[in-house]
Amino acid sequence: MTTPLTTSSTLATTADGTGDDGTRGAWLLVAQREIVTRAMNKAFAIGLVVSLVVIAALAAFFTWQSSRVDTYAVAVAGTDATAVASVTAAAELAATEDAGTEIDLLEVTDDDAARAALSGGEADVWLHPGDDGWVLVGEREPDGVVSRLLGTAVEQQVLAANAEAAGTTVAELSAGAELTTEALDPEAMGDQALFFASFALAFLFFAGAITSGSMIASSVVEEKQSRLVEIIATAVPLRQLLAGKIIGSSVIAVGQNLLFAGVGLAAVAASPISIALPALSTSLIWFVVFFAVGFLALAALYAVAGALASRAEDLQYTSTPMTMLVMGVYFLTFTASGSFLTVLSYVPVANVVAMPVRVLSGDASWWEPVLSLAGLAAFAVLALLVSERAFRGALMQTGGRISWKQALRSER
Repeated sequence: MTTPLTTSSTLATTADGTGDDGTRGAWLLVAQREIVTRAMNKAFAIGLVVSLVVIAALAAFFTWQSSRVDTYAVAVAGTDATAVASVTAAAELAATEDAGTEIDLLEVTDDDAARAALSGGEADVWLHPGDDGWVLVGEREPDGVVSRLLGTAVEQQVLAANAEAAGTTVAELSAGAELTTEALDPEAMGDQALFFASFALAFLFFAGAITSGSMIASSVVEEKQSRLVEIIATAVPLRQLLAGKIIGSSVIAVGQNLLFAGVGLAAVAASPISIALPALSTSLIWFVVFFAVGFLALAALYAVAGALASRAEDLQYTSTPMTMLVMGVYFLTFTASGSFLTVLSYVPVANVVAMPVRVLSGDASWWEPVLSLAGLAAFAVLALLVSERAFRGALMQTGGRISWKQALRSER
């Protein structure tokens, strides 16, 4: 049960000097109460700690996974010089590429010994010449990276032997065929890293919006169901009550995301994609700004959802539109790409995630986040104005669920 905010006399004393009626600064008291109540809530504190531990554990796991080296033993008959040379060359390629794979040479006496080593687990694959080319044998389908490295090495060895037989060299045969690569933006993230970063931003939005939005809706309906709001309304104008709840829940939501983002950045700094840290940091700054503005609108809508309900049981129904909106943004933004992502980056609420993702990918010009943020701010102002009217119209009505239409028509 929610505890009383204050009495009229206490509020007037506390807010002394802020206005003739002593209520002009009441929103600040409401905001402080929302923050303190949430911070001291044991379930919230435990959930926050668990979330931070899970994020840190996942980051540590992926960092370990990315730095892990898999070793493969390749069996060859010691009498086959080409096979031995190919495995040695493949091992050098693996070391050069730093692909997380090591290749070890296991020389055996003959093919029967190679089969025995493969069956006994001493070797992972067996390389030997076939009727037309070379064969790589494994207990099951050989690893793709190992197959590629050995295939390249065998091709190089055979090409060198054929060139020598033809009286030329590999360098002459392959003159002009060398391919080099370069990146216009060396710090740009790869597709896989960009996908995981997009998912992380979408999840931060989802977690912050759902948990803090549900908090403000539950707070409103609890006060309404217990009739406590009737006491609060004698001391606090409903407009300021709404403002305090929005600001208090917004501080909690933004603070929670800053904690999560901080842990994530620390994990990236210790991972192989640390080169993308500057771009990721810029994207996270934009995300926090967008989220802070966008959540003002969501918090207002969730507060109205609480006001439309007369009992806690009604809340699931009245908050469904906001829940669907948040889930829609979550699923659409981290899966979107190309022109669709560009469109979403200008759609209010969806742009909370979509525009920072475009900033991260380097696809957005400097002015695009500014323009998108202006559109989100305009939407937030409109949502606040409409929600404030609906909140005042619905909060004091009891007896069942109230529709948005009824709330907007009611005057208080």
